Amino acid sequence: MVTFLAGGTGTPKLLAGARRVFDGPHAVVGNTGDDVELGGLLVSPDIDTVLFDGGGVLDRETWWGIEGDTTETHDELTRLAAEAGIDAEPRYLPPEKQTTGRDIARWRRFSGAWEFMELGDRDRAVHVFRTSLLDEGRSLTEVTRTLADAFDVPEDVVPMSDDPVASIVHTPERELHFQEYWVAERAEPPVERVEFRGAADAEASDAALAAVREGPVVVGPSNPITSIGPMVALDGLRDALRDATVVAVSPFVADEVFSGPAAELMEAKGYEASTRGVADAYDFADAFVLDTDDGTDLARPVVRTDTRMDDDADARRVADAVRDALEVA
Repeated sequence: MVTFLAGGTGTPKLLAGARRVFDGPHAVVGNTGDDVELGGLLVSPDIDTVLFDGGGVLDRETWWGIEGDTTETHDELTRLAAEAGIDAEPRYLPPEKQTTGRDIARWRRFSGAWEFMELGDRDRAVHVFRTSLLDEGRSLTEVTRTLADAFDVPEDVVPMSDDPVASIVHTPERELHFQEYWVAERAEPPVERVEFRGAADAEASDAALAAVREGPVVVGPSNPITSIGPMVALDGLRDALRDATVVAVSPFVADEVFSGPAAELMEAKGYEASTRGVADAYDFADAFVLDTDDGTDLARPVVRTDTRMDDDADARRVADAVRDALEVA
C-alpha cells in the first residue's frame, strides 16, 4: 500500500498515474485546513477533489466540482442577495458564532446569503449529506469513508483530523480564511504570515496515522504551506512522517512554481520560494522527484522527470519517477 498526502490539485492529478503504476489498494490522507462552513454546510474542497476524481465525476477543466453540474441554487441565492441589497463579499458569521455549535467548523463559518464559492447542485448535495451525517454524531473520518464508498473511490480516503484546523492568511489589513484569500481575493493581498489555527490542540485522526505508518508515503506537488502544512502542523502526523519512508514531488522548477500562490505563502512561512525551500519544509522527506529542468542540488536522493501533468499520461510518467524514488529513498 502507498499512502498519498493530498491537498489542492497536485496530488489528485498524480493519483491518476499512480493507480496504473502501484498495486492497490492505497490510502489518501486529505487536507482539511481549508474546509469552510458555507450557509451551514461543511465544504471539504481538497477531500472532495479526491472523491470526485476517484469516482470519475470531477470537472477536470477546473479540478474542482462535478463535471456538467448545474448551479441553479447558487444562482438563485446570488439573485436574492442582489435583490436584498446584500454586499457581494464573503460574509463571516459573528465571532461568537465561530466557536459555538458544530466544533469541526470552528473559525471558518460564512453566511450563505452571498456565496463567494460557487457550489453546483450535485456538489451541494454532497455537502448536505456530509453535514447531516456529522450532525447525527458521526466523525469526519466515518463520513468521508461513507462518501468514498458512495462514489466507488478505489482508495481509502480519510481526513487528516476529526478536529478543526483552519488555515488563516494574515494580510496587512486583516486576517482571511484561506478560501477567502484564494477564491474571493484571487490571492492578491500581500501575505504577512500563515496560521494553522487549532493545530496545537487538534489530533491527527487514527485512520490518518495508520495510513502513514503503513506507508510508504508520497507527497504530491501540492502547495507545501496550505495543502500539506496543516497536516505537518499536527504533532502526531509530523512524527509519523519522520518515521516513514517519504518521497515528495516538488511543485517548483527551481524557483518557478507551476501554479497557485505557493511562492508568496512559502516566503510568509520563512522558506525560500523554491525547490530548496520545499526541501527545508519537508525535512521528513527521504527522497525527491524534481523536474528535468530543475538543477537544484539536494542532500537527499533525487529522481528527475518532466513533472508537468496535463493529462493521465503525464501523471503516469511522474508516478513512474515516484516509484523509482521510493527505491532509492
